[in-house]
Amino acid sequence: MRHGRGRPAAALALALTLAAAPLFAASPGGLSFDDAARLAVAASLELRNAYATSALQEGAWKLGARAYFPKLSLAASESDRLSLSSTDSFTKNYSLTLEQLVWDGGRLAMSRQMERAQLDLGLRQIDRQALAVADAAISAYRQVLYVRATLAIQEAACESLQKQRDILAQEVALGAALPMSLTEAELTLAQTKIEIINVGIELQEAEQSLADTLGLDTLPPLTEEVDVRRSARFPSGETVRALALGRSPQLEEARFSLAQQEVSLKTARLAWLPTIQMKASAGLTGERYPLSKHNWAVSLNMDFSSPWLSGSLGGSAGWEAPSDYTAAAQSSLNPVPDLSGALSVRQAELALRLGRESYRDMERQLGRAAESALEKCGLLEKKRGLALESAALEAERYRLSELRLSLGQITRLDLMEARQDLAKADIAVVEAAVSLLEAERQLETLLDLPPGGLAGLLPFSENP
Repeated sequence: MRHGRGRPAAALALALTLAAAPLFAASPGGLSFDDAARLAVAASLELRNAYATSALQEGAWKLGARAYFPKLSLAASESDRLSLSSTDSFTKNYSLTLEQLVWDGGRLAMSRQMERAQLDLGLRQIDRQALAVADAAISAYRQVLYVRATLAIQEAACESLQKQRDILAQEVALGAALPMSLTEAELTLAQTKIEIINVGIELQEAEQSLADTLGLDTLPPLTEEVDVRRSARFPSGETVRALALGRSPQLEEARFSLAQQEVSLKTARLAWLPTIQMKASAGLTGERYPLSKHNWAVSLNMDFSSPWLSGSLGGSAGWEAPSDYTAAAQSSLNPVPDLSGALSVRQAELALRLGRESYRDMERQLGRAAESALEKCGLLEKKRGLALESAALEAERYRLSELRLSLGQITRLDLMEARQDLAKADIAVVEAAVSLLEAERQLETLLDLPPGGLAGLLPFSENP
């Protein structure tokens, strides 16, 4: 398993936004998507805590290698006894002990491997969390652009309506138009101004939300613009499905869970294997300094546990000054300590089988979800194209309405209505373009790709 370590959040956000740049037209100066993503990641207290915690866990795992090495312990004691009927004693003891794990059936190694895999998975999850934070900043940025574009379209329409209303007022004064027409024109203009106020409030809220996401008090000038004429192309359904199954974060977590269950099964099958430890000790004893008596001992102990029999076996040998050799053997057995443990292997096998079935179901669901997301992107691309065509037709309709007005075939109110329809069509184009970008990002997230990553899946000749 490859280790995804040491990737700072700022570099991650930079790569994210550089990949997103081709989707938008940018101008120099001000706040770009790159800046927004970096600021959002840097402002996230949760991300900073997550990376700091991950670094601490990494250090703790490295220090855990200490379990493979001998354990050293030192002990010192003094025992004084005053006796009225015999000789007083003042015994002093100093000892040094080394304990070493000789063999445990691979339990420690498997445990550390799973801990390493858990750390790597956790770090990749934090990286994806950083991507999500940067995504949220770009989405908030895009929302500001959308509302600003909507406001600009409505303000241009309002200006045009105001001019038509003023002309209509002059016509009423000259008796060339009915006062009722002027009243209707003023009502239409008032409604447009109310919509502009509502959009202005929405823009203020969107800008404040973006500033809060970036950790800024005020929002600097924005350099990006939504490119409504960007034509989107997508990879094939087979490619998307294969990527979803190979790169999906949900499937990665499910595979890790399966690996844990496989280790649990292996551990249950090898539970009967003993653990062997060796211990060596040396000591000094005496009644006064310098201590004159010394000793040493070496022991080997084997502990085992199973549902049918558990216990330990051990032996030791040593030497005590001046010339005494010692040896000892000990054993303890506990027949049938826990019969319920005999089912642990079957339980682990059942859990693994259910886990594999759940994984296959998740694969099918993710495959369908990826194909559905791809189909949604295709439909939204068609919607964007149709919205552009509709806006062009509305612009032509408005031009013809001006001509028909000059010929006396329609009223000025009809022209104002045509101008409102053109504004709605222009807003629909911006909305369709933003919806397409959001759907593309949802598909890229499902495939664990950075923004703009879908373009990298196309053949070179098809890249826009």
